[in-house]
Amino acid sequence: MNKNSKIYVAGHLGLVGSALWKTLQSKGYINLIGKTINELDLMDTKAVNQFFEAEKPGYVILAAAKVGGIVANNTYRGQFIYENLMIQNNVIHAAYLNKVKKLLFLGSTCIYPRDAPQPMKEGYLLTSPLEYTNEPYAIAKIAGIKLCESYNIQYGTNFISVMPTNLYGPNDNFNLETSHVLPAMLRKMYLGKCLEENNWDALHEDLNRRPIEDINGNSAPEDILQKLQKYGIFPPSGGIEGGYSVEIWGSGAPMREFLWSEEMADACVFIMENIDFQHVIANEVKQSVREKIASFPTLSRNDALTKETRNTHINIGTGKEISIQALAELIKETIGFKGSLVFNTSKPDGTMRKLTDVSKLHSLGWHHKIEIEYGIQKMYNWYLNQQILV
Repeated sequence: MNKNSKIYVAGHLGLVGSALWKTLQSKGYINLIGKTINELDLMDTKAVNQFFEAEKPGYVILAAAKVGGIVANNTYRGQFIYENLMIQNNVIHAAYLNKVKKLLFLGSTCIYPRDAPQPMKEGYLLTSPLEYTNEPYAIAKIAGIKLCESYNIQYGTNFISVMPTNLYGPNDNFNLETSHVLPAMLRKMYLGKCLEENNWDALHEDLNRRPIEDINGNSAPEDILQKLQKYGIFPPSGGIEGGYSVEIWGSGAPMREFLWSEEMADACVFIMENIDFQHVIANEVKQSVREKIASFPTLSRNDALTKETRNTHINIGTGKEISIQALAELIKETIGFKGSLVFNTSKPDGTMRKLTDVSKLHSLGWHHKIEIEYGIQKMYNWYLNQQILV
């Protein structure tokens, strides 16, 4: 890519897309294209084809997706598989038809089996059953990987798939019905802090910016409290001051890996600038040969080589993990919430561990820098600044 390359970022307003957009701009790319869903519905095949034919982007970053946490994934199973398949199929096929020079497809580490060995290598894909609660979403993302891989093999395209770990950062989703665990906990503890400090002005500002169902800052206090209890923010005994508690789904035992979204964007731009599909294949072949010879020392290098092209996607993460309980306590300390954390063990934990093996990414030349403690503080500062802007 050069600084004048026409780059289409699909999903440029979301957590992932906005981080990519900001990173591209900071690196001097001046010809970026972004479309809102009202301007371009990526599930509309005809509209997507017309957009590509008219704009002719040279490069595409596919960050648009239907996303959510455990509740949303398990509740809206049909929507998650259908919408993601439609978005991916339309954009990737249009990129092929219009001779896009390089496409980057963003998936998720939920593509790996529920009981995959830890840390999860790219080669563990499709080796055993998926986690049930997000299976439809995972299957859609696996299909996207295979679509890119198959087009590269048959048509000679340069489509690369990356699988980021759990992301957090600016423009995250704080909707308590659909958000992922980290932003949901941060917002719930912030609202709990507002209540325990009797800071209803800040509470009203938060609800005006991000209503919870039909409740906003103009709603009656009793209606607000009732809605907050639905989402796990409880007063001590029906009152509105002091002694609040925040419910966390599950036991707190699952381990999770988190990556600052802007670092994910930096890794993606690094790959767009420096890595082609042929580099990924060469890297995968070398790794495969090393592993086979290590397992079978008498095997020659020629015998270790395979003609099969698979598992060419790239994990993007930190290679470090933290328990949900430790994460909750870290967020609590950062925010200054003085109430209690209640772990509801009747709710699902999901996969117990989801740690990525990032050795392929490291071998290609990229490493993360922001650790979770600093990232949580950055996230909270961003959230507070957004509240002030109301």
